[in-house]
Amino acid sequence: MMEPMRLSTAAARRIALAAQGFGVSRPQPWTATSRQVQRVIDTVGIVQIDSVNVVSRSHYLPFYSRLGPHDSTLVDRARDRAPRRLVEYWAHEASLIPPSTWPLLNFRMRRAHDESWGGMQRVKRDHPELVDAVLAEVRARGPLTSRQVEEALAHDLPRDREQWGWNWSLVKSALEHLFWAGEVSSAGRTTQFERRYAVPARVLPASLREPAESAAARPSDDEAFVELLRIAARAHGVGSEQCLRDYFRLRPEQARPAIEALLSAGELEPVTIDGWRRPAYLHRDARRPRRISARALLSPFDSLVWQRDRTSALFGFDYRLEIYVPEEKRVHGYYVLPFLLGDDLVGRVDLKADRAGGRLLARRVTWEHGRGGAEDARELHEELALMADWLGLAALEVTR
Repeated sequence: MMEPMRLSTAAARRIALAAQGFGVSRPQPWTATSRQVQRVIDTVGIVQIDSVNVVSRSHYLPFYSRLGPHDSTLVDRARDRAPRRLVEYWAHEASLIPPSTWPLLNFRMRRAHDESWGGMQRVKRDHPELVDAVLAEVRARGPLTSRQVEEALAHDLPRDREQWGWNWSLVKSALEHLFWAGEVSSAGRTTQFERRYAVPARVLPASLREPAESAAARPSDDEAFVELLRIAARAHGVGSEQCLRDYFRLRPEQARPAIEALLSAGELEPVTIDGWRRPAYLHRDARRPRRISARALLSPFDSLVWQRDRTSALFGFDYRLEIYVPEEKRVHGYYVLPFLLGDDLVGRVDLKADRAGGRLLARRVTWEHGRGGAEDARELHEELALMADWLGLAALEVTR
């Protein structure tokens, strides 16, 4: 039996960056097209959603990191207009995914009664009539926000409201239960970031509507796990089992047979990476560039840095989101974006968009050991100036 290929940490790092879309030059500022937005979607496979808006809504930032300043309505259009190229579901966390990935998560939809959050399970158990009424409203009138559903029910079922004792939070929980179960989807977001709930038949492309409405037509769980691991492996280039299964939050018993299937098919190859204790797997189509010349500020929710052990092993970069850490205990700041330069994470910046004042505030800059010289600082300042322009902010203030 042949020994697995050995990769240096630097080579593995370059493979990972190329697989995440950082192996190609960004377009000139403000020239990115819908085709280039689609390239990002196809490359990363998942874009995480988060409501924090300190700099920008987090799902816009991975596109900025890979495309530079661009028209963010291109992303909105991919999500909100038919034929949609992005839909929402629980993939990594709350995420935007290509519509073709949605049926692969049927195994998660079926387990909405057991694996969803407590409030979602309670509303289905304690208020089944309300859940049915909410679904009927969305079918009849969607897309609707949760507040619009509540207003519609208050008009249509005033007596039932008193009888069931339902309120806005129960309606929201019912909608989220139905969303988890795949019985409703999202037709996009309002400017206040509220989901606009609709039945899948109004969201998914025509080619997927039958599988969406017929569980028997969807792939089996085993087939889905293989396809999800295939997406994850392409997006990683190289990674351990832990890396690959974390992409779609799969459990070991779901991921391991899928990895074995991809190994048997020759799509994955076992490799060893210097300094890694875990076995790793290289995708057969992974690019192996000799050099990466990237520059980007990364969202805390960027798929390149999701798996913190991987980030530490590849880049020697220990990263922690400190939003929920008390201010006096924060090390690097509140909303900290890693700074990618060349093929390395060389620093981090605590950023805030002061929209009222028209300023992008770099409240704290922390460099990795041995970095932060004049050239690094110049590159960071240029990147921050580009981001300020993208955000429509006239001024940049950097606290040294």
